[in-house]
Amino acid sequence: MPKIVKKMMVTNPEGLHARPASQLVKKLSKFKSSVIIKYGDKAVNAKSVLSVITLGIDLGVEIEVIVEGDDAEDVIKVVEGVVSGE
Repeated sequence: MPKIVKKMMVTNPEGLHARPASQLVKKLSKFKSSVIIKYGDKAVNAKSVLSVITLGIDLGVEIEVIVEGDDAEDVIKVVEGVVSGE
């Protein structure tokens, strides 16, 4: 099963708080891959709004995204889009 680990800089002006977090979860729900976001000493399921919000990810921080599954390439593109505010 393909696995992608990628560090990303959060350039979305809102960080990954309520609105971007819910957009991310909504988009990721269409994929089968597991998606983990690591920030600081925490790692959470990126398909859970509450989990993503509890990380408190602000603009300008670096996160690590771990995607495992057959559609990992597509998932990484979706995460990059939300993290960059596109």
